[in-house]
Amino acid sequence: MTEPDVTITTTDSLEGREITEYLGVISGEAVIGANVMSDIAAGIRDVVGGRSGSYEKKIENGRREAIKDLQADAKERGADAVVGATFDYEEMGEGMLWVNLSGTAVTTRRE
Repeated sequence: MTEPDVTITTTDSLEGREITEYLGVISGEAVIGANVMSDIAAGIRDVVGGRSGSYEKKIENGRREAIKDLQADAKERGADAVVGATFDYEEMGEGMLWVNLSGTAVTTRRE
């Protein structure tokens, strides 16, 4: 039997579910590295309407990794949901971006 997914929400509650226990603040992180020279060349080819598809893809991949990391931490604590989730992005240095997703791990039951 597979484990159920951990629900992640930006809200403080889940419709149709009662929070039964708060298990603490958790986070998931990803650091995205960019090869500056090749990314500049790709960026020049890829910029459409002021947007760079290659950088957007890297950021999306970073978000996905942060979500997986957060879900793993939540499962480890016995949570079935994370409430109050927020993303934060921080430039760590030239070509490096840190993606952080944090929230409160909780257990719930259907109402």
